[in-house]
Amino acid sequence: MIRFLQTDNRVTKALLVVIIGAASVSMVVYLIPGLTGQGATSPDTYAVVYPHWYSRFLSSGLTVSQQRVDKLAAQQMQQQHYPDNPMILGLIENRIGQQLVQQQILLAEAEKLGIHATNADVIQYLHTGQAGQVLFPNGKFIGTELYTRLIAERFDLSVAEFETNVKNDIALRRLQALITGGVTVGDQEVRDAYRKSNIKIKFDYAVVSADDLRKTINPSDGELQAFFTKNAPRYAAAVPEQRKVLYFAFNSSQLPSPVHQPSQQEIQQYFTAHQSEYSVPEQAKSRHILIKVPAGSDPKSDAAAKAKAEGILKQLQSGGNFAELAKKNSDDPGSKDTGGELGFAQRGHMVPEFDNAIFTQKIGDYKIVKSQYGYHIVQVEEHQTAHTQSLSEVLPTIQATLIRQGAAQAEDNYARALTAEAIKNGLEKTAAAHHLPLVATPLLTSQGVIGALPDGSQILTKAFQSKQTDPPQYAPTGEGYAIFQLAGIAAAHAPNFADWKTHVADDYRDEQLPALLAQKTTQLANTAKSLNDLAKAAKQMGLTVKTSDLVGQTGQVPDLGQVGQVAPQLFDLTPGSISGPINAQRTGVVAKLLDKQEPSADDIAKNFDQTREQLLDERRSEAFNVFLSGILDNYKKHNRIRLAAKAKSPDIPDM
Repeated sequence: MIRFLQTDNRVTKALLVVIIGAASVSMVVYLIPGLTGQGATSPDTYAVVYPHWYSRFLSSGLTVSQQRVDKLAAQQMQQQHYPDNPMILGLIENRIGQQLVQQQILLAEAEKLGIHATNADVIQYLHTGQAGQVLFPNGKFIGTELYTRLIAERFDLSVAEFETNVKNDIALRRLQALITGGVTVGDQEVRDAYRKSNIKIKFDYAVVSADDLRKTINPSDGELQAFFTKNAPRYAAAVPEQRKVLYFAFNSSQLPSPVHQPSQQEIQQYFTAHQSEYSVPEQAKSRHILIKVPAGSDPKSDAAAKAKAEGILKQLQSGGNFAELAKKNSDDPGSKDTGGELGFAQRGHMVPEFDNAIFTQKIGDYKIVKSQYGYHIVQVEEHQTAHTQSLSEVLPTIQATLIRQGAAQAEDNYARALTAEAIKNGLEKTAAAHHLPLVATPLLTSQGVIGALPDGSQILTKAFQSKQTDPPQYAPTGEGYAIFQLAGIAAAHAPNFADWKTHVADDYRDEQLPALLAQKTTQLANTAKSLNDLAKAAKQMGLTVKTSDLVGQTGQVPDLGQVGQVAPQLFDLTPGSISGPINAQRTGVVAKLLDKQEPSADDIAKNFDQTREQLLDERRSEAFNVFLSGILDNYKKHNRIRLAAKAKSPDIPDM
């Protein structure tokens, strides 16, 4: 623990907790191929990094613990709300493991260069930025107890672990500063970069539609048959596995005995067990008329709004109709049309000034209250103290709940009994004995539909998990249960050409389309350039010409997309020039530049410093990543990173 932080002070009640911590050095996470799994034998070891060639022989490597990898991966899974999926967890663990290995390598290199951080550096860091605002509000430390709890709750770390992370981050930033200290950009580079990223253009463009071209691809039966034969492996299992089910079903109206009606004792027991659900908090019903005062308004505007509110108050006190005055004067669009009605609200659910008014003023009285929104003329219509509803108030609800639960239990019991009987006597005899029709489905895929049932999805899910020899089972159907048994399986197989011809035609078109789109777009571009007339070339091919707005790099153009990503070459054209073919995935485009507007010298000058910093950040990142890549290659070449066997999964690439 840093001694400086041992001073004590009163903990602020309204502490605003922000993310404090060591931000990672901006760097690429490299996949490091070819590492062995030997040498890291401890059960809690993810990897060992050897800073020097002799470290392996002295067993003086730097360890990345499996426990830390697991902990950080679990935190990320929770923060990102990822599903509980072992594959996702494995990928995240692999990425975090690589980050920690790279961090150890960089810390080792920093140490070799004499770069480190001290406790004094950590103290300085914790006094500055967001960390300082939280830990030292008004220059006073929040106290050891709150500091410890904050770090534990926010990061699940001890204070010592947290401060070590801060120290490591400072060292890594200093290493990055040393490696990238010589990076520079010239003034002309800055001007050119700003000019290029802020050019705006306007252009005509003709569009070749992939959807339209697809309709022109009409292969003969012979061509489709040849395509089908050539791509036989592709269709080897084109027809998915199908299964047939034999079942009988019932709903609540077909239960052998009526659903049990709850007794008074059962109702009372339920009420007693769930009494907390029937507690009603203190609440007030109110209505208001809002005279809005925009934020930052001058005193004159505020005074005018207040005077208007006072005038409306006088009208109400003289017998004016609240609802009519609200409809006429209120600036609250959510309530004015209903006469200012706000309904019931619990304590703390309104802005503080309004909340205080509706829970303190007398029912029926009018009062002007000012909040961040303006002046409110408030009337309280009803006030309810906190209380628990009586049994008589909630009796219908409890009865309905117990009847519903009883019906569900009766259906489940009946389904279990019928299933046991079907296992003993067979589906057919059981269905006949209870006068329930036995139904055989056609062959269905796992995503198929059992038409006679409201919901047959759970039956099919279980059927596709079953073996042909499995006994009868039961599953809900949305309005009861079905007792069923797997009656047949058709394995996935290749279709007959005649049965699959439509699918083959679609696949054929999909394969031919990209080349055809490129051909037609190239034809359009060549014709437009030879005629020096995009409109004429488009007309010859039956295409229409559209005109874009004046757009920059991030501008979106219909049928093209984001210009800077799809067609950056357009920004290099001169007005009047015609582009080459542009591939926009679902379309092919040829454009003619109409206008080109470059930023002025004043614009460039105003944004010069910001642009320089952006370029420097990019260059520094590139330089540091080159350094990092070289270091990683060296460590790999000399076998100075060893992964534990469990750090390598057959489903995840090696580092």
